[in-house]
Amino acid sequence: VQLQASGGGLVQAGGSLRLSCVGSGRTSGRIFSNNALGWFRQAPAKEREFVGTIDWRGSTTYYSDSVKGRFTISRDRGGSRAYLQMNSLKPEDTAVYTCAAAKGPVAGPTSNFDHWARGTQVTVSS
Repeated sequence: VQLQASGGGLVQAGGSLRLSCVGSGRTSGRIFSNNALGWFRQAPAKEREFVGTIDWRGSTTYYSDSVKGRFTISRDRGGSRAYLQMNSLKPEDTAVYTCAAAKGPVAGPTSNFDHWARGTQVTVSS
C-alpha cells in the first residue's frame, strides 16, 4: 500500500486548510478498513511531532495538546481517504505534514506506524 498526503499550501494566520491522505495499492482497502491512521508534522530543524490519530472505525480520535480544539481528523468509512481539517492556523503550525497507517485498529502517540506518506508543506504566514 502507498499513502499520499496532499492539500498543503500557504495560508494566513487564522485561516484553514484541509489535508487529505489517500491510499492506493493492492492492500490499501484492507489497511484503511482495519487500521488506525495518524497525522504527523515536522518543522525545519525540529523532530517529527505527533498531531493526532483516528481509529479504524472513525469513531475515536486523539490529538496532541498543541492542536486540540483546532484540528479535526476524519476518514471515509469503507474508503481509502482520511482528512486533517486545520482551523485557526498559527505560524507555529508551519511544517511538512504526513500521514501514516498504524499497525493496529487504534493508535496513540506511542503506537507503531508504517506506510508513511510523502509529506505536504503547510506554511502559515503571520
